[in-house]
Amino acid sequence: MINQPKKVEAQIYGTNFVLETGKLAKQTSGSVLASYGDTVVLATLVAAKEKTEGEDFLPLTVNYQEKAAAAGKIPGGFFKREGRPNEKEVLTSRLIDRPIRPLFPKEFTYQTQIIITVFSADADYDPDVLSVTAASAALTVSDVPFAGPLAAVRVARVGGKFICNPIKSQLEESDMNIVVAGTKEAIVMVEGGSKEVSESDTIDALMFAHECIQEFIKVQEDLVSGLGVEKRVLDPVEEDEDFNNKVVSFAQDKIKEAIVISSKTDRNDTIKKVRSETEEHLASLYPDTEIDISKPFDKLLKESVRGLIVNNKVRLDGRTYTDVRPISGEVGLFPRVHGSAVFTRGETQAAVTATLGTKYDEQRIDSLEGDVTKTFMLHYNFPPYSVGETSFRLGPGRREIGHGALAERALAVVLPKREDFPYTLRVVSEVLESNGSSSMATVCGGTLSMLDAGVPISAPVSGIAMGLIKEGDDFVILSDILGDEDHLGDMDFKVAGTTNGITALQMDIKVTGVTREILTDALNQAHEGRLHILGEMDKILSTPREDISEYAPRIITMQVEQNKIKDVIGSGGKTIKKIVELTGVQIDIDDSGTVNIASPDRDACNQAIKIIEGIVEEMEVGKVYLGTVKRILDFGAIVELANGKDGLVHISELEPKRVEKVTDILNENDELLVKCIEKGHDGKIRLSRKQALDENIEDYR
Repeated sequence: MINQPKKVEAQIYGTNFVLETGKLAKQTSGSVLASYGDTVVLATLVAAKEKTEGEDFLPLTVNYQEKAAAAGKIPGGFFKREGRPNEKEVLTSRLIDRPIRPLFPKEFTYQTQIIITVFSADADYDPDVLSVTAASAALTVSDVPFAGPLAAVRVARVGGKFICNPIKSQLEESDMNIVVAGTKEAIVMVEGGSKEVSESDTIDALMFAHECIQEFIKVQEDLVSGLGVEKRVLDPVEEDEDFNNKVVSFAQDKIKEAIVISSKTDRNDTIKKVRSETEEHLASLYPDTEIDISKPFDKLLKESVRGLIVNNKVRLDGRTYTDVRPISGEVGLFPRVHGSAVFTRGETQAAVTATLGTKYDEQRIDSLEGDVTKTFMLHYNFPPYSVGETSFRLGPGRREIGHGALAERALAVVLPKREDFPYTLRVVSEVLESNGSSSMATVCGGTLSMLDAGVPISAPVSGIAMGLIKEGDDFVILSDILGDEDHLGDMDFKVAGTTNGITALQMDIKVTGVTREILTDALNQAHEGRLHILGEMDKILSTPREDISEYAPRIITMQVEQNKIKDVIGSGGKTIKKIVELTGVQIDIDDSGTVNIASPDRDACNQAIKIIEGIVEEMEVGKVYLGTVKRILDFGAIVELANGKDGLVHISELEPKRVEKVTDILNENDELLVKCIEKGHDGKIRLSRKQALDENIEDYR
């Protein structure tokens, strides 16, 4: 760790950006305090001094953590302290990890941990993009080799003008919200969503972001300048060329035959067999040596796959670069589910359900920005059986949360307005088979499940994952990539959208960056693939069901005057509780007087509406009402009407004849018909029983 304190700052797009090192957390390999506006994060890096024996990969962990105090809050819950990471923290940890991981040299295999702590939260500036830049700065001032610095920015567009790191109000007006990370030379990560924005406008946004990134990189360069940082010298990986050549000589032809097997399972089984045979062969050549063929074998496999695609222009399953795998689907599989679909593309399959709920089903989130609610949730599950494996499962992992967030972002754009469709909506994707692009299968299946549930979405959404094989200056773009093409390729670029434009995108790469040319080709090719998939989805189900499931809650909306809200609710909620108890419905009423009544039973909803209409109805002199005796007085009885109002029946209005005692005619809880005979200026109501004796009580029930 460089202990020499140094602080640099700059005005970037009207906001002060500050990096400071050598002041806090000085026992780390590198630490930087970063601020943008009033948002402040501390990025710390610790890299082990010695390698862990047997590890030949980068053991990197990234943890982003928010402190409630940063927003002047005390954590909720019984223990009043921060606990397990929430979804925002998990997603931000991924956001930091994804752009920095490819920039470590492959020889760097030291245990490494980056922790980002939010100490001050400015509501206008989300800590997520600042945290990416802060992590890069911590790496830059450390002794860890790193092909940075890099930075991340958020791009919005308001009124046709791009904005770098918009404030909250600007973001609310924007038609895009895209986070872009990059080095001086190229873009390395993209994550975001947009409101059906075109490919060309998206490219312009990404290039604008890359220009903005340069400002934040310059500050990092200023920070490290003069500190005398010396990076670790990594020992070159020693390889036994003779041993490697023997592996290649024995396995090369066998691998070439194996990789063109179209079935994933058969292909992988054959490759495993070739690996086993190669191990046995090499063991026979080196009987007294413990051999490990993994590195030369995996290298050969990777080179063989990439060579097949680039040189032979043939993919593992025989498709061309632009072909999309065969698509099939079915809706309405599960009878009690509100909406369901199974979407299959090649050997990737997702079963997706859509569930309609009420306001009481909204997700409540305690965040630094304050308590918020979500009316749309998408959850993605990737069980081990989807890839023919077993594993211990204890809740969703980071990958599942990340894929779910991407699919949720893609579909949220087309949801109906709350006032038009007052439901809480939960979509759940269970990946049943996976051979690449399961998150995009979730987007497609999610669309179909919502259509099956009768959700009036503005347009269907499909998604496709694009790949890249880059050799020097030459490259090929692959549509709808397989799992192996993702694993052995250089890019995973997921793009979702409608026929009108992009709604979500996510890009991760394994090379040091991608150019405008690559991004343009990838997005244009994705556009064609997306339209093809939408066409296939249209054959399965093209429009929302005319009615929702009989098992879904019916939500009927009515409007009452604001001054009548208190009458519907009643003292201490007494009136509304009584309606719920009587009808079995759920009732939600907001400050505008909008009343949502929910129940699977339409008759129950109508009954509740009738009661509420009676409550807000102005009492009409001469009209007959149904009521219940609430209290007996010496001079009459207080009657509670079905509309929740109370009135007095004077003893003289009980019978046509003289009545000596009220209890001779009425007792508490008696049901009766009464006529309104007077409304006083003070709101008091006079009722008459005798004037309603000719009416049939059954007509008023």
